[in-house]
Amino acid sequence: MAVAVTARDVPRLPAGAVRILGLDPGLRHTGWGVIEAHGNKLSYISDGVIEPDPTLSLAERLHHLFSAVAALTAEFTPAECAIEDTFVNKNPTSTLKLGHARAAAMLGPASANVPVFEYKPNLVKKSVVGAGHADKTQIAAMIGILLPGSRAGSPDAADALAVAVCHAHHRVTRSRLAKAMVAAE
Repeated sequence: MAVAVTARDVPRLPAGAVRILGLDPGLRHTGWGVIEAHGNKLSYISDGVIEPDPTLSLAERLHHLFSAVAALTAEFTPAECAIEDTFVNKNPTSTLKLGHARAAAMLGPASANVPVFEYKPNLVKKSVVGAGHADKTQIAAMIGILLPGSRAGSPDAADALAVAVCHAHHRVTRSRLAKAMVAAE
């Protein structure tokens, strides 16, 4: 039931850089990716997928997700976390279960006082590929270009890295806007 994370030396964070944990939540597969942003420069750190045993009860799978994301947060010590927002699909039961998985994943970093930012799937795709309706193959290809050295071994991990990249781009704008608001007061 452990997350497929191998022991490694996590690189020290350069001055002025921020480490971001990206999450692509799902009850069966939750992708995760860690990047560092230093201004507009992005660096790949790690990625993977959390896969709770499908024979477990819903509560046990949600606990597994929470524990695994909490362990990732402790291992990589991100300053910020970004997660993909829920999209509404035709099956309300599936949408509800995805909402449960998102909540469990969000609690991992939140319990360590790491702020969690949410992004709509179309914004993530547009931020990474340039089109809001890009497919998983296009996302994985762009992640390989934007994050040299990344090894996203699954579409879920590539999507999680895309969420982190989206946040890296938008956090700069958010920061500038906040400074402008303070200066205008």
